[in-house]
Amino acid sequence: MRIDRIAVHRLRLPLVIPYKLAFGPVEAFDTMLVAVTGEDGRTGWGEATPLAGYTEEVPDVAWRFLTEETKRLAGTTTEEAKAELGRHVHEHPFGVTAAVTAIEMLEGHPILDQGEGRRVPLLAIINAMEPAAIRAEVEARLADGYRTLKVKVGFDPDRDAPRVAGIQAMLDGRATIRLDGNQGYDRAGAVRFLKALDPAAIELVEQLCPAGDWDAAVAVAETGRGQGIPIMLDESIYGLEDIERAAELRAATHIKLKLMKCGGLSACAELLERIRALGMEPVLGNGVAADIGCWMEACVAQRHIRNAGEMNGFLKPRESVLADPLTRDGPDVALPKGWTPRPDPARLDRLGVASAAFGRTMNPLPPGERAG
Repeated sequence: MRIDRIAVHRLRLPLVIPYKLAFGPVEAFDTMLVAVTGEDGRTGWGEATPLAGYTEEVPDVAWRFLTEETKRLAGTTTEEAKAELGRHVHEHPFGVTAAVTAIEMLEGHPILDQGEGRRVPLLAIINAMEPAAIRAEVEARLADGYRTLKVKVGFDPDRDAPRVAGIQAMLDGRATIRLDGNQGYDRAGAVRFLKALDPAAIELVEQLCPAGDWDAAVAVAETGRGQGIPIMLDESIYGLEDIERAAELRAATHIKLKLMKCGGLSACAELLERIRALGMEPVLGNGVAADIGCWMEACVAQRHIRNAGEMNGFLKPRESVLADPLTRDGPDVALPKGWTPRPDPARLDRLGVASAAFGRTMNPLPPGERAG
């Protein structure tokens, strides 16, 4: 199939409440949407939401890559476009994934076909920090049906550990928790935090130390084994080389992937299966993603994941860009038969910061398109 037109949109999606992370609160998503239209008039959509502090591919870098690279792809075949984009996946995984997944959707990738409809279980985030507010939020999420809760740590190991103990007491065995450090501790702080934990009801502890510090990752994993606490890497993992390094060093029992970092749907599925083949358990999902990215991750998870998904980012913005938003059914993300994402043009315009479009028979920036 030949590509007739590509459009790129940069959106600002304000959140209902700030998303608290170790490196600072997130008040809005800086989301890139890519629309790839084939010569038959059908369109596929892809998404990426780069996050400063999580990745070196900050939003401005991703936007610049997408606008410069996609102008070269109009008129090529989908296979040619994917091959060209694939050359840049190590330097620009977020931008590449947004474009490649749009192409894969246009091609009718089988992983997006949910047959008679499916449901994928999600975890819920506990955002509150004070005991009374934490208790109210925990009880509300349990009432919603969630049985896996995620708690952000990585702020101060000596304050975080007592807060976790308090949540464990509140839960009293009614749910398991994942603890996510978002790279917030140094090696000594991470080890001290783990040794202060009671492993009861802790499903895993995620990325306590900076992504590039593999010595710290090994120390954390060794401490986790001694404490009986599974350890997961997230920010340290960008591709197959990192996955195999984690296995060789015994630096994790679990590996989390985000579709945005994988370079496409097929690549994501292959990496998930490689994690399992190396004796680790894969986890999938992105809490900093909008409807399209979360939908695609849920489709992948339905086939390749056996734990609660983390693709809950679509619940955070005040407003969806889609005409028919992705929905939650109790503690699950719903994947109705035949549902596909359809961005609403009025919402694209209202939430848009910049846009650009390129086609075989049009100027690079046609009337009505905004360049950023």
